[in-house]
Amino acid sequence: MSRMLDEAREAPQAVARQLREDSDRWRAFGERLRHLPPSALLTIARGSSDHAAHYAAYLIMARLGRLVTSMPMSLVTLYQSEIRSDGLASFAFSQSGQSPDLVGPTQYFRERGAVTCAFVNDPDSPLARAAEWMFCLHAGQEKSVAATKSFIAQLVAGARLTASWQDDTTLDAALQQLPRALERAVQADWSSAVDALRDADRLFVVGRGLGLPVAMEAALKFKETCGIQAEAFSGAEIQHGPMALIDEGYPLLVFAPRGPAQSGLVELAQAMRGRGARVLLAAPAGTPGANLPLVDSALPDLDPVCAIQSFYPMVEALARARGNDPDAPRHLKKVTRTS
Repeated sequence: MSRMLDEAREAPQAVARQLREDSDRWRAFGERLRHLPPSALLTIARGSSDHAAHYAAYLIMARLGRLVTSMPMSLVTLYQSEIRSDGLASFAFSQSGQSPDLVGPTQYFRERGAVTCAFVNDPDSPLARAAEWMFCLHAGQEKSVAATKSFIAQLVAGARLTASWQDDTTLDAALQQLPRALERAVQADWSSAVDALRDADRLFVVGRGLGLPVAMEAALKFKETCGIQAEAFSGAEIQHGPMALIDEGYPLLVFAPRGPAQSGLVELAQAMRGRGARVLLAAPAGTPGANLPLVDSALPDLDPVCAIQSFYPMVEALARARGNDPDAPRHLKKVTRTS
């Protein structure tokens, strides 16, 4: 038993805790965004947090029709570029809130009048202090190097941001039911993936739309805990250059939760099996060809959160099956400070 597995299993309680807190502040932030809508939006994040930021950005773009840019932090920290900040809103995502390349741009934009917001697990961190608006993830202490419950809490924060901005009672109600869905998801049996990937040295992880950020997160976890050269691609992008690498026995993990992208991902999985690839298709029960079960949430937009909840125990077991310590990946540490 590892700390990583313990913490992954704590995610439903962490989400329930987050959803109980800060309701008035979330409501006020939504009112602020509706009353004075920003003309430009960007996210500030690295690593797993950047994957969570991608999920929030996709929700905002899909539901609110507002384009969101992922911030190259070096524009501020290294190149000292003068970024116009009038009408800007920045959303920083972090577990520790310690990295200078998140703190610096947030301070920069706040000093120039932008709306700045941080979603962070440490409410006393430099990033939390740098932002005008701060929302604690309430995930609790996370000791394992590989983030699990804090990543899931960040996904939920991105969904709360969208629901608050939209004043969407349907999405908010679905969020309130999410902890129960996560409890089911953490019990899902993905053991067949451990057997299939025990000896893998390379892997594609495929998703699309709201499922792509969790595919990106899964690929990162394969790298850091299992030592597998895993790369994430959209179900559309993989059909360009990456397709040339897929031959007999090539392993693919395809995330196909409910939603507009699902049918195309299922077709892709079938086509890759026809090429001889070893395909693990994560999809709801009854989906043709599915061999890893996905748990449905109350709303398809939240299904990716359940998908990554089911993935984490599997990748922890895979790491141990390969002789790795999932709590202590080589060359990595819990808090990374980059500038």
